[in-house]
Amino acid sequence: MIRAVLLDLAGVVYDGDTPIPGAVAAVERLRKAGLPLRFVSNTTRSPRHRIIAQLGALGVEVADEELLTPARAAVEWLRRHGSRPHLLVHPDLEAEFSGLEGGKGRAVVVGDAGEAFDYASLNRAFRELVVGADFLALATNRTFKDADGELSLDAGAFVAALEFASRRSPVVLGKPSPDFFHSSLADSNCPAADAVMVGDDAESDIAGALSAGLGAALLVRTGKYRPDDETRFDPAPTAVVDDLAAATDWILKAPR
Repeated sequence: MIRAVLLDLAGVVYDGDTPIPGAVAAVERLRKAGLPLRFVSNTTRSPRHRIIAQLGALGVEVADEELLTPARAAVEWLRRHGSRPHLLVHPDLEAEFSGLEGGKGRAVVVGDAGEAFDYASLNRAFRELVVGADFLALATNRTFKDADGELSLDAGAFVAALEFASRRSPVVLGKPSPDFFHSSLADSNCPAADAVMVGDDAESDIAGALSAGLGAALLVRTGKYRPDDETRFDPAPTAVVDDLAAATDWILKAPR
């Protein structure tokens, strides 16, 4: 039974500033079917307001409460623990963490910093960790599909470098963290077993969702998908489909 749908964004709904063919209509079909939607993105370069505006420009209206990002989860974690952040994130994301400077604790927050990943910034984060700062990873994705259509290094490689050097394991706040999936469903009145995830990342989106107890996870052949991705991680996808339009066909045919 499917009672809620979780959708990744980049590679599923859009590529850059271009909607993936059929994706906007697919979102509308899911809404008309009465299924609660949650947009669960691991992007750590764009602030929430920009993501919502980008979706609106593509014809996908998303309410603030429908969008869950690792940055929001990190801000909630920092407030809950009374910690101030040492940021190793993209400059565009820094404003998301304003107002947290007064915490008594200290936490290193690592996202996809892009060109800001250099020896000096990584070493500053390392030194914070070795003197006891908490370690928060917004995401641990290996790759993302870059503007030129090729795969590029994502934040996971840099998180792994800091983990290796500091001998500290991070708290992962985005996908594939089970808490991330569960929190996305918290206000939907839908148990995890009745939810389906649609994503292009066989590891973080698909295996992560199934490991978190979601009832189904559909891998699309758009975005960062590469042939045979579905065989590389466990659990394997419930189904592999061409795109979000095909995923919507699958969802609407499933029992509800």
